[in-house]
Amino acid sequence: MVMEILLADTADNLLPARLQMAFTLGFHIILACFGVGLPVLMLVAEWMYLRSQDTLWKTLAMRWSKAFAVMFAVGAVSGTVLSFELGLLWPEFMGVFGAVIGLPFTMEGFAFFLEAIFAGIYLYGWDRLPPKVHWWTGVPIAISGFFSAFFVTTANSWMNAPQGFKMLDDGSIVDIDPIAAMFNVATGAQVTHMLVAAYLVTGFGVAAFYATRLLANPNSQYDRRAFTLALLLALPLVPVQMVVGDWSAKVVAQSQPVKLAAMEGQFKTEKGAPLRIGGIPDEETRQTNYSIDIPYALSFVAHGDFNAEVKGLDDFPADETPPVAIVHFAFQIMVGIGSMMMVVAAWAGVVFIRKRTWPTSKLFFWSVIALGPLSVVALEAGWVVTEVGRQPWIVYGYMRTTEAVTDAPGIWSVFAGTMSIYAVIGITTVVVLRRFAKVPIETESPKEASRKQSSDATKKERGHGTK
Repeated sequence: MVMEILLADTADNLLPARLQMAFTLGFHIILACFGVGLPVLMLVAEWMYLRSQDTLWKTLAMRWSKAFAVMFAVGAVSGTVLSFELGLLWPEFMGVFGAVIGLPFTMEGFAFFLEAIFAGIYLYGWDRLPPKVHWWTGVPIAISGFFSAFFVTTANSWMNAPQGFKMLDDGSIVDIDPIAAMFNVATGAQVTHMLVAAYLVTGFGVAAFYATRLLANPNSQYDRRAFTLALLLALPLVPVQMVVGDWSAKVVAQSQPVKLAAMEGQFKTEKGAPLRIGGIPDEETRQTNYSIDIPYALSFVAHGDFNAEVKGLDDFPADETPPVAIVHFAFQIMVGIGSMMMVVAAWAGVVFIRKRTWPTSKLFFWSVIALGPLSVVALEAGWVVTEVGRQPWIVYGYMRTTEAVTDAPGIWSVFAGTMSIYAVIGITTVVVLRRFAKVPIETESPKEASRKQSSDATKKERGHGTK
């Protein structure tokens, strides 16, 4: 009787626990991407100032550092919430596999604290440290942000391709190798895919903001410089992400063939399987309708052989297949937005090579503006593919999500409270960033202005003395 009550509580908790994890992760991942990419833009802008002594570059770096400070603070809160959620919402997962996957979470903690220390020094050190020393204090921020994303993503890649342990018949874990767990077969492709996505989201997000300002004021040097740096971060990485995406598809085909089948709406096992563009999967008729099929292409993408066999969903037990429509649509959205990025990148690249400037048409600027929010949509869609495509497993092949969820009461109430708090945090973040954006641009800091005024006053005094 007690067991039946516990199982009922677990089943009731599964949906709110998954919704809360999805929402908080989806919120945090946006901030995490800017935490990885924005320090790079800050450092480049400040480096340009050090080389040219043009205070407009310094103004740009300082304003970006303020935006970074806001996002870092909010990201620290949302990231901490995620850490607690792993133990509170999924206690069985951490209880069984904590020793296997604890290392990357520990290393991420070290990376975060290192980033926090140098972020404080960097933000406080404007005009208080020698210029080159100040620039160097920003380097650990960019490195730490990179490794924070690296370590967290290795943990997720392990959930998709678990290794580095043995599970006995009684469910206990032995022969634990945390290094092997971190560097599993999915680590390389998934980590690279995530890191490149972080720089793309940052680049297109920042470029979209300044594109709107350039439409209103095309002659603004400040906005044009910011726009250029953001595009230089994003555009070269678009073709890189296409290559990494192909690599990821091959890894998924090897480690999670059922996820690949769901991504492509592939119900039947066949050789020379087609790659589908669009389409609506129908789980009753076991086929994907209205898709544009490219013959043999999926076999080649997945296995490097046009005649290779691709397993279909029908080859897997029904209780071990993910929700096909959700995974397929999310994958199509991600690929579609990636294709749009590729078109814009090729357009900008051709014009830049020929004219040494970006395209000047309004269509180009509006395309960049659209890619700002669309890059975030692609990011979220990619994580839907990764997480929903692994269902019903929390650790692929070893532990089901239903086995990991808490049986504690009140999870729906916790979810409602979390949504309310995050709504306040999200709105506040947007309001603060908008206020920063409306502050008039200063080409020099107050301290530099004071120095300049003192210098001018001294020169005048000397001039009067000479007379």
